Amino acid sequence: MSRHGALMTAQGLVKSYRRDAETVHALRGVTLSINRGQVVALIGPSGSGKSTLLNVLCGWEHAEAGQLLLDESLGASKPEDLPWGRVALVPQALGLLEELTILDNVLMPARLAGGVKPMLGRAEELMSEFGIDHLTARYPDQVSLGEQQRTAVARALLLSPLVVLADEPSAHQDAGWSDVLFAAFSRLAAQGHACLIATHNPVVWERADTVFAMRDGELATHNTRSAAAAP
Repeated sequence: MSRHGALMTAQGLVKSYRRDAETVHALRGVTLSINRGQVVALIGPSGSGKSTLLNVLCGWEHAEAGQLLLDESLGASKPEDLPWGRVALVPQALGLLEELTILDNVLMPARLAGGVKPMLGRAEELMSEFGIDHLTARYPDQVSLGEQQRTAVARALLLSPLVVLADEPSAHQDAGWSDVLFAAFSRLAAQGHACLIATHNPVVWERADTVFAMRDGELATHNTRSAAAAP
């Protein structure tokens, strides 16, 4: 499998929604490619459309216009039809299941894919790397918000997805843990996968291979190896 080329290509994506009497134009003709072997940072102020873009890319929301092209290696032509393990999302709200332990939350993708036992070792490795291996039997409401967030990242990385879409994955981390998370994303990209990370964290945008800046639903700039400051 080639380690180059686009895994996802968005062309002219448009998305709006109603907020009371106001029409919010969340995406205004967004075009970008998510390429193999890259960590891509998506920066911009809150409300600029970053989360909406990630939701459209993973199939949680549908664009009103434009195209989303998926590489055949992803196994589907539409994001909502993707097989488990090809694309993973780290939502800003984390999405942990309160009735499951931290370990069972990390293992959830394997359970949905039908093979928990083969992934136990991988889960243990990720939990150790992210400093949550001592929390296996605890529940989300029994650990810190930072530990919950690292649990959500471990869950996303469990099946080594081809594309990771992460919405502010280091928002509740100090500099040390931000470094650890970025290193994990970078290792995945080095294997020919891709990560798109919506972030306000300079640890991410200063080290990313590509930086897109969003403002008012538009991609304002596109820099490679940029140390661009967030708007």
